[in-house]
Amino acid sequence: MRTAAAHILLVNPWIHDFAAYDVWAKPLGLLSLGAILRAHGCRVSFIDCLDRFHPRAVPADPRHRCGRGPFLKTPIEPPAALAHIPRTYSRYGIPPAWLREDLRQLPRPDAVLVTSLMTYWYPGVQETIAELRAAYPGVPVVLGGTYATLYPEHARRNSGADVVMTGEAEARILELVGDLVPGLGRRWATSRIDPADMDAWPRPALDLLRKMAYLPLQTSRGCPFDCAYCASRILNPERRLRSPQSVLAEIVHWHTANGVRDIALYDDAFLVDAQRHAVPLLRGIVDRGLDLRLHTPNALHIRNITTPLAELMHQSGFHTLRLGLETAAFETRGSLDAKVTANEFTACVGYLRRAGFAREQLGAYLLAGLPGQDLPTLRRSIAIVHGAGITPIPAYYTPIPGTRLWRAAVDASPYDLEADPIYCNNAILPCVPEGFSWSYLAQIKAWVREGT
Repeated sequence: MRTAAAHILLVNPWIHDFAAYDVWAKPLGLLSLGAILRAHGCRVSFIDCLDRFHPRAVPADPRHRCGRGPFLKTPIEPPAALAHIPRTYSRYGIPPAWLREDLRQLPRPDAVLVTSLMTYWYPGVQETIAELRAAYPGVPVVLGGTYATLYPEHARRNSGADVVMTGEAEARILELVGDLVPGLGRRWATSRIDPADMDAWPRPALDLLRKMAYLPLQTSRGCPFDCAYCASRILNPERRLRSPQSVLAEIVHWHTANGVRDIALYDDAFLVDAQRHAVPLLRGIVDRGLDLRLHTPNALHIRNITTPLAELMHQSGFHTLRLGLETAAFETRGSLDAKVTANEFTACVGYLRRAGFAREQLGAYLLAGLPGQDLPTLRRSIAIVHGAGITPIPAYYTPIPGTRLWRAAVDASPYDLEADPIYCNNAILPCVPEGFSWSYLAQIKAWVREGT
């Protein structure tokens, strides 16, 4: 019977892309798995290949720009499939020499868990796993996350991982590690944590971060909508909520222990069922007099915002609001989603402005580069958002397998999206028929600037 604690290494891999920026991006799912493993007696280590605050990096203020900032980057040769794109391709994150030294300083792990995000970032995953294999021959490597879930067969063939884990892993991670680590076995893999009860999970192991510039916070999983372009239902099929009391306790813990003021909400549907979920949480923040700045990079559902809720959001410290508008072509948006009408959008902006939010705090995401989308339609959407008195924010479309829009994306794209997720990179405008075009991007940027 094994007596020593198993040592599990968590790794957040490099990004290979034309552009990347830390907009409140942390591997929260991976750190949640680390917390579960630690609660069951494992020793857990963490290496972040994207670490902006590595000891060898030029010192930076973690609180600057509310926790956001540029990754380190090194220009590299692009994959052959992207060699025709006239942009600089880079590795984002720490240099390989720093990673190798960090790996040398760790005791040999019993297993390594690697996460993944964008499907077209898999070259960074490949390079990371190759470094792990060189450092720890014979140690099993497990790959999970978004790329692994959406392109599992591609990941099995190309990532270099021993095991590719799809979907939510909280309910299965103990069994998997028990199978991989000699001497643990299945008896150890009996969890004391109910995977269906998010309140029963330990807090994500954020203490493993070198610098905690902000609190990445997930108060719920899943989304009741089934938007044609979104993978939320594939990644998190069931909608589950944490209790407002549990979330508030986590906020108070990190605010008190680390002085964290900025909070990035990772929810896909934070304001859905607001009276039962968001409202009690925000009232708790106000009642405790917490001085916070809340940010919503994943966007808020417009339909749920009312005058009282807008006022409560302002009182509780919402600072960066992104609205999930996607398109202002309301007459044809039924093929994309059923989230909002023109009147609801106009009313929502009015509620937020009257509650005290400044124009620069409010932005509406607009999908650009959709299959079959023409530029005049996109220009009208940008003009409508400008006319409402807030900022239009282009969100360049990424084709996602399994979504309702996938087949239209495959048919519209000049690239073979099904053969290689590298072609799903929104930086190359994969569903614009003529392919990547500087003029397309320049036109959109000019329209966005027109209203500023």
